[in-house]
Amino acid sequence: MLIRCWGARGSIPVCGEEYLKYGGDTTCIEIRSAEDDIIIIDAGSGIRKLGEQLLVENRQTLNILFTHSHLDHILGFPFFKPLYFKGKHINVYGCSLPGNSVKEILSTAMSSPFFPVSLDDFKAEISYHGVCGDIFSIGSIEITPILLSHPNGGFGYKFVEEGQSFVFLTDNELTYKHPGGLEYRDYLSFSANAGLLIHDAEFTREEYKQKKKWGHSVYNVALQLAFEARVKRFGLFHHNQDRTDAALDSIVRDCRDIIGSRKSKLECFAVHQGMEIDLKPEI
Repeated sequence: MLIRCWGARGSIPVCGEEYLKYGGDTTCIEIRSAEDDIIIIDAGSGIRKLGEQLLVENRQTLNILFTHSHLDHILGFPFFKPLYFKGKHINVYGCSLPGNSVKEILSTAMSSPFFPVSLDDFKAEISYHGVCGDIFSIGSIEITPILLSHPNGGFGYKFVEEGQSFVFLTDNELTYKHPGGLEYRDYLSFSANAGLLIHDAEFTREEYKQKKKWGHSVYNVALQLAFEARVKRFGLFHHNQDRTDAALDSIVRDCRDIIGSRKSKLECFAVHQGMEIDLKPEI
């Protein structure tokens, strides 16, 4: 299972020399299975460049899996170029939160006067699949959803293939239970022994004092989840739009100092645009 990041920023895309290391595009993660199936998590602004790469590769069948419907996770969808080509088949997966199907949510976001192109203008064949809690598979990867603690709801996912597991929990507030969300212990159990955990780590403790209930986690709490879940690798994600490269470097250093003080082998990093992580089966 190969995992690539095309966007790790939260809330809104950013640009500037202070964001070059970690990138400014919003959430988009690509997974390539052992069978070479492609699963795309969310369609933030990072999906634009991914779409260009997939056209170069002439990929015909693609899978897009949404966590939730907030704008930073869907705004890149109309700019995903494979949608505009006949012969492409795109499976779209997601749950109808809050109360609308994924197709309805995307259609509304692209409707006049907000956008000049509608879903009907796409040339690709698009199939919509509702996934709201049951375990399902895409090719050789088994996918387990879990409800997120986030305003308007959402889903995180666990991806399992060849004995390796990748848990993706963006936009998840570990210290406040939103309607439909779960308790800390539920996310702990869900993440247990994962080869890779990528978790929302948008706020510092000071920032969180003013932003509790906004649906995001303090990085120290996300790190504690990684410790307690005994994961092997932990990626900080959904970087605040104002968080510069230098500030993120400082957060990573703090996390690594904490890890060192506990004499843990946990590998910790801030996810960045262009990052690749290969979860190889254990021999």
